[in-house]
Amino acid sequence: MMHDPRLRQQVAAHPYPLLFTTISGAHLYGFPSPDSDYDLRGVHLLPVAEVVGLDAGRQTVEKTVMVEGMEIDLVTHDAKKFFQLMLKKNGYVLEQVLSPLIVHTTPEHAELREIAMQCVTRFHAWHYLGFAATQWKLFHKESPPRIKPLLYVYRVLLTGIHLMRTGVVEANLVRLNRTAKLPYLDDLIQCKMSGPEKSLLPDADLAFHLREYKRLAGELEQAAADTRLPEQPAGKAALNDLLVQLRLHGCGR
Repeated sequence: MMHDPRLRQQVAAHPYPLLFTTISGAHLYGFPSPDSDYDLRGVHLLPVAEVVGLDAGRQTVEKTVMVEGMEIDLVTHDAKKFFQLMLKKNGYVLEQVLSPLIVHTTPEHAELREIAMQCVTRFHAWHYLGFAATQWKLFHKESPPRIKPLLYVYRVLLTGIHLMRTGVVEANLVRLNRTAKLPYLDDLIQCKMSGPEKSLLPDADLAFHLREYKRLAGELEQAAADTRLPEQPAGKAALNDLLVQLRLHGCGR
């Protein structure tokens, strides 16, 4: 549990009850810079009147603040919207539910973590392949290139490979590399963590990283072909039951 009072203050000020709030972004991925902002992500619960009434409540709440020099970016979705995203083979939301960096939790969050593992499918591989392609384009088009998008390329590809092979969602690049054993990653991570958030990589070997990107993308595609993960999520009924209970009784019970 993360006890930084600046983070907990933002959670306490949220306009709706929260099922959970966790930390995502570079802190979750294992390579925060000294000036990295904190990305808080979570699920809120709209009151029944704002679900069934004419004045709909806020499906998404977003807020960015500076607190004592720390930038905090808070984004939460209403439970129904978030649960629907969990069924759409979105690895990003599963990482948020399962993040070990917890700022706020409830008994319903524990239930949701169990259900999340029922939502993993072989098609989550394409989520990570698409994310990697976007980050590679960002890295490749900048001159000089930045370290952050390159690390994102490797992070999402290794997360996808690990997920296909084990069924476990692991977003931390340092832990992922204990298995992958890519010798160049340690230096890239150290460079990112010791410099500013937008650190440059002027001496990047673009040809080498392109080969590695293509190799790992191919490895992820093969892992998806070989995986025993199902084609469809199995958590819909459980998510529906949880949502009904939340609407009837609230969260944190």
